[in-house]
Amino acid sequence: MAVPDGVLVIDKPAGPTSHDVVSGVKKALGAGKVGHLGTLDPSATGVLPLVVNGATRCARFLEGDVKEYVVTMRIGCETDTDDADGEVVSRGDWSAVTAGDVTAALGRFVGVVEQVPPMYSAVKHGGTPLYKLARRGREVERKPRRVRVFELEVERVELPDVEFRLRCSKGTYVRSICRDAGRIVGCGAHMRALRRTRSGEFTLDEAVSPDAAPSLLASALIPLERALRRTMKGARDVVVDAEAARAISMGAAPREGLSSFSSSLAAGEMVRFVHGGRLLALGRYSGAGVFRLERVLVAPARGAGRGGR
Repeated sequence: MAVPDGVLVIDKPAGPTSHDVVSGVKKALGAGKVGHLGTLDPSATGVLPLVVNGATRCARFLEGDVKEYVVTMRIGCETDTDDADGEVVSRGDWSAVTAGDVTAALGRFVGVVEQVPPMYSAVKHGGTPLYKLARRGREVERKPRRVRVFELEVERVELPDVEFRLRCSKGTYVRSICRDAGRIVGCGAHMRALRRTRSGEFTLDEAVSPDAAPSLLASALIPLERALRRTMKGARDVVVDAEAARAISMGAAPREGLSSFSSSLAAGEMVRFVHGGRLLALGRYSGAGVFRLERVLVAPARGAGRGGR
């Protein structure tokens, strides 16, 4: 049985890499292609959205900009990886640190933050991932990256452990927040545990185990069209006629005159081309009645040739 295009939300356990999960699910489903919408470290758990078959071609439209995590930070100890998997590089006395101190330190990271990527990260320096350089004992200068922390709420303090909930932009290094908060309180810290509860529009409530039976994995697959409607809620539907639908299936963007929609689109606005209730393609309005196709989701119409546009 052919596996449809779609998104499968996995509840990743601690231990396997994201690549391991992708490979296992691909084999279990018998899918042609499987990818993910943002990696999780081996020790991290939680939401890992996978794109299956044709959905791999739409990854950039499915990946959300906002992530949510539940984090456990341990103060009094820094590691070379900023998490519990690394080697201890320093220890500090935390006996005088209070819950208020830690809460205030973490609160300083809400808003726009300039982060220097950790050496143990996949960011590349001269074409080489930083973690490979770190394993060779090399440390290089890294350019700060601007990220945004929308919310950070401390939920439990049982020193030396602190649990907090975080909502942030993609690309945020939570490990770095833990490390830097530890330096603010004066004793060091590292990230002890990380659980992702949301990745864009996909949440833990709909996640399944990667070890679930193939039938359960298949039943949990979110069809591509439904997934795109969730992740592109701001895009408007442009209803096209049969002629324009055929043109779109062959990769030709329609002109405004072929579409039955309001002409109130703004230049640069993303749209969804629809015919007969079916999503045909994603596009962008360039202005002056001109569209650019971003991704065609349907096969060429039967009998439609290049000269039949």
